[in-house]
Amino acid sequence: MPVMESVTLENFRCFREKQTVKLAPLTLLVGENSTGKTSFLAMIYHLARLVDSGYTPDFKFPHDLGSFDEIVYNSGGRAAPARQFTIGYSPRALDPDADHGTQRQIARSVTFTKRGTAPALVAHSLQSRDESIDEKVHPDSTYVAQLRRGDNRWTLEYPGPPGSEADLHSHTFGLRYALSHDAPFWESTLYDFVPDVDSPDFTLGDAEALHELHRLMVHENSPRPYWSAPVRSHPQRTYDPARSSRDPEGDHISMYLAEMARDDEEEWHYLKQRIDKFGRDAGLFDELRVRLFGDSHIEPFQIQVRKEAKSVKGPFRNLIDVGYGVSQILPLLVELLRRDGVQQYLLQQPEVHLHPSAQASLGTRFCNAAANGRQLIVETHSDHLMNRIRMDVRDEATALQSDQVIILFFERQDQDVRIHEITIDEQGNICRAPDSYREFFRLESRRSLGL
Repeated sequence: MPVMESVTLENFRCFREKQTVKLAPLTLLVGENSTGKTSFLAMIYHLARLVDSGYTPDFKFPHDLGSFDEIVYNSGGRAAPARQFTIGYSPRALDPDADHGTQRQIARSVTFTKRGTAPALVAHSLQSRDESIDEKVHPDSTYVAQLRRGDNRWTLEYPGPPGSEADLHSHTFGLRYALSHDAPFWESTLYDFVPDVDSPDFTLGDAEALHELHRLMVHENSPRPYWSAPVRSHPQRTYDPARSSRDPEGDHISMYLAEMARDDEEEWHYLKQRIDKFGRDAGLFDELRVRLFGDSHIEPFQIQVRKEAKSVKGPFRNLIDVGYGVSQILPLLVELLRRDGVQQYLLQQPEVHLHPSAQASLGTRFCNAAANGRQLIVETHSDHLMNRIRMDVRDEATALQSDQVIILFFERQDQDVRIHEITIDEQGNICRAPDSYREFFRLESRRSLGL
């Protein structure tokens, strides 16, 4: 999955105007409640899934955004709701024909309209400096693809069967199939495409160039981003073996730890060392262990931690018998530390149930993960987490640089929400913040001083 460098949204949820905002290796989403931060995270999840060519977003998982009428922008009152919404992104894609390491600017967007009660995909756009592909399905089910390479342009049209509802994904598949074959795509037996009579000849080189644009944007079977819900799984006194596939609540983590402890000594040692270090740094626990009841994979097990005192190590205690913050942070912590982790993490309020020093330690953990090539997009209300990130950048406590951190401030403006990009400098100072940023804290400070 390519790393996202920016996202675009228009008429999506509470975002009316078209906005394009940058994303960094570590992006923090801040703002009041109900300003669209979770919707923004969900949008990124679905955009990331678009790298799988067979995926059509239903906007029901991992966060249920509702039907089309609940997703499209609606200001209420006399104004009619928008008739469609658009979301898009630009990845960091290497240009195979350029010098090593050169980036190629590419943008992808998709547009949805209403079909029944659900969003229906009706437009798809791939854009680069030299090539572009724009596909649309018109209300009469006619499919139109506009192709560009340099100054040359072609328009391809396919009339859908009368009375049918055209599916853009099926047409897109046909176009990709044709572009990947030697014959000009209008000669493809899959669809009866016809070029404009005024178009220049469409050569094999044109087809290969546009197919390469598809290849840069579509990564078959790429892993989906990891989504962490704001409230994770409840601890259990004893766990029974179950599947360990990833889920937003982190129910899979207990089984994953048991599998590592039982079957992979090297990976368990690697993971346990780092979990224990975070526990000590955060003041949560000093050591974690998996207590296995038998050698069989079908035997139950427990997750335990212990906190050391000055003179004694102290007993191991069941996860359910210690502070709730330990069980809440453990799923996210393991996902960030495991060596087979994904590239992109979408995190909702990871600091929930953590005391201030643990929230700060989590900020350092995020800096380390982002500096090691992962992309974290974090919805947070924690000043302690944000301040630790700023100080770690200033003090060079990790390899993360100031230009690898962006704060996105979500500000309500009447019925719309505007997203402001805020940066930090090498000294950890906040830069480019609007006057409204942290206004509440200024007012509270003045009140505290009696001013």
